[in-house]
Amino acid sequence: MSAAKKKTTTANASPERRRELLNIAAEVFAAHGYNATTVRRIADEAGMLAGSLYYHFDSKESMLDEILSSFLTELWDGYDAVLAAGLGPRETIEALVTESFREIDRHRPAVAIYQKESKHLAGQPRFGYLADSQRKFEKAWLGTLERGVADGVFRADLDIRLTYRFVRDTVWVAASWYRPGGQHSPEEIARQYLSMVLDGVAVRA
Repeated sequence: MSAAKKKTTTANASPERRRELLNIAAEVFAAHGYNATTVRRIADEAGMLAGSLYYHFDSKESMLDEILSSFLTELWDGYDAVLAAGLGPRETIEALVTESFREIDRHRPAVAIYQKESKHLAGQPRFGYLADSQRKFEKAWLGTLERGVADGVFRADLDIRLTYRFVRDTVWVAASWYRPGGQHSPEEIARQYLSMVLDGVAVRA
């Protein structure tokens, strides 16, 4: 299909159908990896011919780009609202963790893709925003933890960077086991997680 033809057809594609196909593609990318996923496999999962997929998207890369950029835009809408709310350090951490679990609930496949693929994708010009987002993410979390130590909310002997990595990894790994509609809401999971991280699991004397 020519580039001109692709441009015309993708512009006319139904937004609802595009979202449905992106959801299918996200599940396939998350399960099999981006490099191992073919357009034909996505089309098969969608119940359509591979060539018909180009009516909606000009490439597999475009699908991945839209999946990841949409997820990160929504994530940062939530994060920026938290960071602008003027909360104390502990309350900011609590709100960021809760927002993270909400995003896992809404975009579990995209989170899984981001974890698996972002490191090598970030070196490609089209996906340069992944590295920008990671730097912004690190600045927000480290800054909040540092503020908490300075304010006496968190322990003075806290290794800030180690704590950041622990919190980051233990939150986002939930995408590997979390399934929407399960026994616990994302808010309940966040509450339990925060209780363990901030207050510990041992009974206090």
